[in-house]
Amino acid sequence: MRSNPERRTALVDAAIEVLAAEGARGLTFRAVDTAAAVPNGTASNYFANRDDLLTHAGLRIHDRLGPNPADLDQPPSAEFLTTLLQLLRHRLTADRTGYLALLELRLEATRRPALQQALTERVRANLEENRALHEAHGLPGDPLVLYCAVGGLMLEQLTLPGVLPEGALEDVVRGLLSPGT
Repeated sequence: MRSNPERRTALVDAAIEVLAAEGARGLTFRAVDTAAAVPNGTASNYFANRDDLLTHAGLRIHDRLGPNPADLDQPPSAEFLTTLLQLLRHRLTADRTGYLALLELRLEATRRPALQQALTERVRANLEENRALHEAHGLPGDPLVLYCAVGGLMLEQLTLPGVLPEGALEDVVRGLLSPGT
């Protein structure tokens, strides 16, 4: 296996583009080579097999969609929580391709145990980081409920953008933080 980290990252990013455009069935080494504009056979020099490429793509997407640490340095408040969720929406919207590829990978993980394990470990770690951040900042609401609600909201906004009205994220957060109002 080759070990040029920049080339490997470029190939994984190309795989993410292919996943978003063609789905998991369209992800071939040749399609990745074409998307990365590299000679045929390059991707197969960096990844042992298709499962290896899928796993690397799944892990890379989480790096691409993760928060900027500077965004986390604010005093605790409901407004801070809303700001964090707005920043998440912005990241997912800005890298819609990454989000769509992640959805494809989640579906593919139902058929590939190794991919499911890798994604489960990564998402579970992300969820734990979110919970720890929530607690450390003394944020209101239940972090698991927020995770599930915002995940569903992002799914709607990025796959069927005309379903939810403008301001839905803020409305959902307000509703979760002040139930019964």
